[in-house]
Amino acid sequence: MNIKRFPLGPLWTNGYLVWDSDGRGFFVDPGGPMGEVIEFIKNANIGLEMVLLTHGHSDHIFGLEEIRPLAKKGVGIHELDAPLLEKPELNLSAFLSKPCAAKPAEQKLQDGQVLEIGSMKVEVIHTPGHTRGSCCLMANDEDEAILLSGDTLFAQSIGRTDLPGGDQRELECSLKKLARLKDDMQVFPGHGPDTTIGAERRNNPFWPMEE
Repeated sequence: MNIKRFPLGPLWTNGYLVWDSDGRGFFVDPGGPMGEVIEFIKNANIGLEMVLLTHGHSDHIFGLEEIRPLAKKGVGIHELDAPLLEKPELNLSAFLSKPCAAKPAEQKLQDGQVLEIGSMKVEVIHTPGHTRGSCCLMANDEDEAILLSGDTLFAQSIGRTDLPGGDQRELECSLKKLARLKDDMQVFPGHGPDTTIGAERRNNPFWPMEE
């Protein structure tokens, strides 16, 4: 399994291209101009199957319509965040200089759903708290697994809960879900550097207490 990070947009949102050994892949969180991403996909001859969104905030969807035509199976977002795509007042871009709206997603995702993309299996883990439909995506390919955590979990931090749709208690419950994962699980957040579950268990001040 291959992964390449692209810092996108004014907030340097991490967009991730993930693909298997046969060149079939998916892209997570197109948060800004997608020219560099599209050029890489074409030059590397990657067959893009889907665009997956960890949540619907504008800094994670600004480039969605630019890359959508490449995705053979379209766009996937959790069903609770699906309305954010079409409404700038919900995805918070109405309060910025460039309001953002996108077409509806082809797939409304649910907790526990597993998507098959090439040789990879991508499990949807519903982790509300930052938004009602925030998700982490766990991609598996043979013995390798990674977690794309969106704005739920950062290196030594967590996502904001003071925006519309945020809920601190829900985020705490979501972190307890992630605490069940193995320490060596690599984590690729929506902003900032990558980390591991073990590093967050040891160093993240917001990590839930072990029961």
